[in-house]
Amino acid sequence: MRLRHARRLHLATAFPEWRPLDFFHHEILHASRKEGSRARVGRLHTPHGTVETPGFVVVGTNGAVKFVDHHAADAAGMELMFSNTLHLEVHPGPAAVEAAGGLHKFIGRESRPLITDSGGFQIFSFAHRGQRAMPGAEEAKEDGEDGGASLKSSRPFPARHKYEVAAASSRDGPPPPPRVRVSEDGASFRSYRDGRMLHLSPESTVRSQKALGADIIIPLDDLPGAATAATSRSRLGHRPRPSVARTHRWEARSLREHLGDVRQQATSPTLPWGARRRLRSLSVATLARWPFDGFCVGGSLGRDRSELAALLRYVMPLLPRERPNHLLGIGDVESIQVGVRLGVDTFDSCWPTRLGRHGTALTRHGSLKVGQARYRDDYGPLDASCDGFVSRHHSRAYLHHLWRAKEPAVHGLLTLHNIKFMADLMADMRAKIWRDEL
Repeated sequence: MRLRHARRLHLATAFPEWRPLDFFHHEILHASRKEGSRARVGRLHTPHGTVETPGFVVVGTNGAVKFVDHHAADAAGMELMFSNTLHLEVHPGPAAVEAAGGLHKFIGRESRPLITDSGGFQIFSFAHRGQRAMPGAEEAKEDGEDGGASLKSSRPFPARHKYEVAAASSRDGPPPPPRVRVSEDGASFRSYRDGRMLHLSPESTVRSQKALGADIIIPLDDLPGAATAATSRSRLGHRPRPSVARTHRWEARSLREHLGDVRQQATSPTLPWGARRRLRSLSVATLARWPFDGFCVGGSLGRDRSELAALLRYVMPLLPRERPNHLLGIGDVESIQVGVRLGVDTFDSCWPTRLGRHGTALTRHGSLKVGQARYRDDYGPLDASCDGFVSRHHSRAYLHHLWRAKEPAVHGLLTLHNIKFMADLMADMRAKIWRDEL
């Protein structure tokens, strides 16, 4: 398989050797000396500012965090924000964003870095699940799935089968309908906004992200189980080998497109994971030879935290330590703690902000649902251990009142608090790594 795979990737043989970029590099400040730990503290340098690692990346799918002005989110500790190329492709379009001076200027966030992905995850995952939802359906569905999640829960991820582990806690936004056709050239699908046919190819997604101007761009990858004309009934694991090989070819094409017009942007591929260790090690061995600036771990991440830990325990030692890595779509506290110990640098998920929108505040003592009757006469701060804006200015009773009165402001306040909670959580972890306690 290795020889066949290598022959099909002959187009990548001319790639130059990887070297740190002047405008983008990961400075490792301290590696934990605790036995069995691969945790490290670092600083990611980008053209629009630095990111302390390990760190949490807040999701702003359409260039905005739902219900929260990003300047307030920045003040609460948001450093790197994650936006989605697919949704920005649908509206307002990369050309419109580029005409405004790029995404940083378009949204008025010029001193903080941004990361964008290709949008392939959303297309393939909803196609695989056979979901014909239109805009708004996923938001309504969230109420029953995530609203009551607990920090201290030991239950598996809120997902029904392996493939949905990442989808259940990944980046949010209006889901596209599943009429997707995947070929060697890319993926074609109908816009969830106006029904027109759109096409994503490795080259086009890179060009779109060039127009958006994010500091870090993620190329298109082919997910196992994606619906195609020939495999519309497939399930995860039925075609892992072709999917991995195709992803490598797509990422080679993406890298070639990127290197032709770098524009002070870094690129990090998604390492494709099948069910077999040999395929995962092949992916790392293949992509680590190419001059990508970092790596993303995504795809099928296991049915529960123990499987996620086993995957990371195997994969993380294979990644080049001098380049940053990112775990896609994982944001619950226990999984982050596992990932940090095993050497993950950054995480992203809509989980904390989604909880906030649905009335749940994250605290050091567990989750707090402000709509519960017990908080009606509780005039203490939302979280006495938090020095954020919401806890300093608003009581549990007031937030309970807003929730029961259906005031939209409560969604933003709880979202803002959860962003602050995640920033404090990551700062605490960095401090523990410095002390060799993690």
